[in-house]
Amino acid sequence: MAGSETTLSADFVIVGGGIAAVTCAETLADECPESKVILITASPLVKAVTNYQKVSRTLETFDVEEKPTSLVESQCPNVMVLQASVTALQSADKTLTTSDGKTVHYNKVCLCTGGKPKLIPGSNGYVVGIRDTGSVKDFQKKLSTAKRVVVVGNGGIASELVYEVEGCEVIWAIRHQSISSAFVDEGAAQFFLPHLQQEKKTASATVRRQKYAIDDQAEEEEGEKEEGGEARTLGSALGPDWAAARPMKGSGDVEGCVHVEYGVEVVRVMDPSQLADSGLQPCTPPGFSHSPQQGWRVFVELTNGQVYGCDLVVSATGVRPFTDPFLAANAFEVAEDGGLKVDDKLQTSVLDVYAAGDLCTASWQMADLWIQRRLWTQARQMGSYAARSMVAATKGESITLDICFELFAHVTKLFGYKVVLIGLFNAQGLGTDYELLLRVTKGEEFVKVVLHNGRLVGAILIGETDLEETFENLALNQIDLTPLKDHLLDPAVDIDDFFD
Repeated sequence: MAGSETTLSADFVIVGGGIAAVTCAETLADECPESKVILITASPLVKAVTNYQKVSRTLETFDVEEKPTSLVESQCPNVMVLQASVTALQSADKTLTTSDGKTVHYNKVCLCTGGKPKLIPGSNGYVVGIRDTGSVKDFQKKLSTAKRVVVVGNGGIASELVYEVEGCEVIWAIRHQSISSAFVDEGAAQFFLPHLQQEKKTASATVRRQKYAIDDQAEEEEGEKEEGGEARTLGSALGPDWAAARPMKGSGDVEGCVHVEYGVEVVRVMDPSQLADSGLQPCTPPGFSHSPQQGWRVFVELTNGQVYGCDLVVSATGVRPFTDPFLAANAFEVAEDGGLKVDDKLQTSVLDVYAAGDLCTASWQMADLWIQRRLWTQARQMGSYAARSMVAATKGESITLDICFELFAHVTKLFGYKVVLIGLFNAQGLGTDYELLLRVTKGEEFVKVVLHNGRLVGAILIGETDLEETFENLALNQIDLTPLKDHLLDPAVDIDDFFD
């Protein structure tokens, strides 16, 4: 940990404490053990990749664990961790200013501050966002006294949350016409729907909760700061399987009680007095046991006219890149989504300033089958690649774009199922010029293949299909599958035999 010096300097400086930042620091420690590296993070805990496995050329799996910053320093001797927030970047002077009054000089800097949640305007503290461990703890505490929650959003966090919450009625408000649309299409959503109403497999969840145990002492220290009146610092994004790692229990005894409102957005969140003034009448979803007027803490009005009472509203409507400390006095090119534009070396428009993870927007000529999605896999990949790119630039060497940027590939878990996404898995950018092949076994697997000009350009694999490596190879090699497409998803045919 950095000492009392007011001026520090390093060959490489990284800003952030999430997967991209820590991976960048670890890669720099490995690539340049003789160089000085400073990691600036606002939280006493950082996100680190563990149990990493390379499944295939582009697919990978790993766990994310929270670790104290001291562990990073002990494992990476040339890395110094400075616990503070960055308040300003002066790229002309190549310095950063921190919240504790320090000035940090850099040769090259990588910004990995991630995203900031887009929150629905709340009422009396009963609207919570979920982004980091601290916000999850806040949610768990409030959920423990709740009989009903309204979850707003349709991405990964909302999907995991709806599936894992127990002992509580759940109203899921989404602006799309199918659930989990950030990952899957309507067909796959129909495959998942029955599992919203089923009891959860709590035994395996208990094992995962032990596996993802959090440093209690560090969390208690954070809690003490909050109780002392200081504003809690926004921590790093949650990693994979985050919800299954923590108990999500309401105060009721209902199980699998989920109602989905499709094609809606939130008009407003009201407390009971505001509801009375509005003249609106709340209602109860079909099959729910609690009455519309059951002393709810807040009420949510949706664009379809429905008003629901609940004890808690979860705002899981995405994030925006957290660029706030960096834009003033620096000539960054900013993308339409608010991210810092980066080239194929992950360098921004400002010399010697790189960016990785949710903060950046890929602005090079991308490969046909790669798309940027702000996911933990890409955060890890970008953090590693940014480190190698900075090292290469320092040594005057060239670096080629990593193969992970040739084909989008992501492994996750939704509603208890393994989900593999490959390439243009939802036919992104193809208009109507594509063909779909489907294989569905109810309750077991869902397989969708996207073909363009006879070639595999995308796939969604749900369940234990064992097809991911084969389909990855077909996507990378772009073999014309026209003569084989009638057999491609035939379970009686071993597809590998065609390509031996």
